[in-house]
Amino acid sequence: MSDTGDGWQIARRRKGGRRSKTCQPCLSSACCPEPLDVSRVVRRVRSELRCEEFWDKWREQILVAGSSAPNPPESKDRDGEGNTDVPVSQQWECICYGLGSFSSSVSARYQLAMLLLLLDAKQISVKDCSVYDPVFTSGEIDVLRELGLTVLTDNEEGKRLSTRPTVFYLMHCGKALYNNLLWKNWSKKCLPLMKIIGNSFTSMKERTLEREFKRDYSYIALATAICQERRLPCPSRMVDVFSDTAVITFAAHSLNSLPQSTWTDPPEPEYHHVSDLEIIRGGN
Repeated sequence: MSDTGDGWQIARRRKGGRRSKTCQPCLSSACCPEPLDVSRVVRRVRSELRCEEFWDKWREQILVAGSSAPNPPESKDRDGEGNTDVPVSQQWECICYGLGSFSSSVSARYQLAMLLLLLDAKQISVKDCSVYDPVFTSGEIDVLRELGLTVLTDNEEGKRLSTRPTVFYLMHCGKALYNNLLWKNWSKKCLPLMKIIGNSFTSMKERTLEREFKRDYSYIALATAICQERRLPCPSRMVDVFSDTAVITFAAHSLNSLPQSTWTDPPEPEYHHVSDLEIIRGGN
C-alpha cells in the first residue's frame, strides 16, 4: 500500500515472515506533496528501519568494530596549542557531515533516520551529535534542532580533530572530505579514536587511477593499508541510500606497519590537480 502524504511506500510481507513490514523510498516528486512534516516522517522512518533485517546486521557490525577505544589524547590542534586544563571525556560523540537536503531528498531522510538509530545503538546522546552540511536550509536546521541534534555553523571541510572516541557518519561524501578528516587525525593517538561509517575506502581505491589516488588522496591511500573495514549490507531497493557503506576503524597495533616518517609533520592536503573536488569549500 502507499502511505500518501509523506513520500513513503510500505511493502507488506506475507504471513509467516519474521518482519512485519519493510519500507521503500518513493522517488517520484508526485508522491511528496507539500507541506511535508519532515520531523514526523523521519521519526516514523526510524521506527520502520528498526524493523528491517539489515538493521540488525548494521547494529552488530557497528558495535563490534573498534569496540575497545584507547585513552583519548590531550586536546591539541595542529599549531601545537593544547588545553590541558579541561579533562577529555571518554563518552562517545558523533559528527555527521554531508547529509544533504532531507526536506527534498528521500535518500537523505533515510540517512538521517539511520543516524538516529545509530545514536541509539551506540548510546550516544543526540546533543553529543553534531551535524553540518552547507546546503541545509533554515527550516532543516530547525528540524535538526527539534530532534535534539547540534548544528555546526562553520564549514570545517572535514578537518575535525578527534579528542575523544568519535563516530563520523559520512554517507556518500566526497573523497576530499575523508582525506581531510584523516589528515587532521593523522597520528597514532587520534586514528584509533575514530569509527567512520561511510563510503568504503577499498571501493574508492578500486574506482580511482592508482597514480591519482596516491597523489590527490594520499591519506586515504595510506589508510587502506592499516584500517579495518567491515562492509555493511544494503537491500537492493535502497542502493541509492546505503550502497557501498562500511564501518572503518583503526586498531592501534596496525598503525605500526607504516614507517615512522609517515607520521612526522603530515602535510595538509592540496587538490591542485582535482577538477571536481566533490565538497563545498569553507570560503564558498
